[in-house]
Amino acid sequence: MDGLLKAGRLFFAIAMALFGVEYFIYVAGLKGPIPGPPWIPGSHAVAVLTGAALIAVAVCIVTEKLARLAAALLGVALFLYVLFLQLPRLIAQPHSPDPWTSGFELLALMGGAFVLARIEIPDGLRLEPTNKVLSHLAIFGRVGFALALVVFAVQHFLYAKFVATIVPAWIPARLFWSYFVGVAFVAAALAIVTRQMARTASILLGTMFFIWVVILHVPRVAAQPRNGDEFTSLLVALAMSGASFILAESFAPDLVA
Repeated sequence: MDGLLKAGRLFFAIAMALFGVEYFIYVAGLKGPIPGPPWIPGSHAVAVLTGAALIAVAVCIVTEKLARLAAALLGVALFLYVLFLQLPRLIAQPHSPDPWTSGFELLALMGGAFVLARIEIPDGLRLEPTNKVLSHLAIFGRVGFALALVVFAVQHFLYAKFVATIVPAWIPARLFWSYFVGVAFVAAALAIVTRQMARTASILLGTMFFIWVVILHVPRVAAQPRNGDEFTSLLVALAMSGASFILAESFAPDLVA
C-alpha cells in the first residue's frame, strides 16, 4: 500500500477515534475537552452510541477489517447529519459563519470517507456496496469535498482580518496568509473537480492541513487543554489532512473511479 494512503488512513482514523473519545468524556462528566462543532453531543445515550461508532470505524480502518463497509457507513451517516441537522441550521442562520463552517467540514469528511471506501480492499461480504455504487459515491465525495473547499475559501476572503488573528504571531504578513489559503482552497477545488493535477493538489492540500495541526492547533490546544472547540478544531484539521491524502491516492491512474 502506498505510504501516502497509509498516512491518510492513519490521520483520518486517529481523528475519528478521538472524536469518539470526546463523546465519552462528555458522558462521564469529566473535566476535559467535550465535543465542539461540528459534533453536537445531544443526549447521553446518543453520545455513547456515536462515540462507540466512531471508535469502531477507526479500528476497522486501521486494522483493514471491514474497512470498506465502515468507511461507506461513516460517509452515509455524515451525509445524513449534514442533510437533516446542519442544513436546517444553515437555512435558519444564513448570515452566520458557524453553520457554514461546521456543515461543510462534515461534508468534506463525508467526501473523504466515501473515497476511502472506494479504494479499500473488499472483504467479500454481501453487505458491502458494489464497486459501481462505491465509484458513484466516490465521485459524489470528491465533489462534496471540493465544494467545501470553495466555502472555506469564501470564508477566508470574507473574514480575512479575523482569520489573520488566528495565524501564529511569529509568522509575518498574517493577512497575506489568510488570502493565500483562500486562493489555495479554490485552486485545489478546481484541480479535484477537473482532475487536472488533482493528485499533486491533494498532496499539497494535505500537507498544508498537517502543517496547521503542528504550528497552529497543537499550541492552541496546549494553551487551552479543556477547550472542546479547540480540541475538535485540531481533530478536524487532522482528519482533513488525512482525507486530502486519501483523495490524492484515489487519483492514481489505476484507482480513478
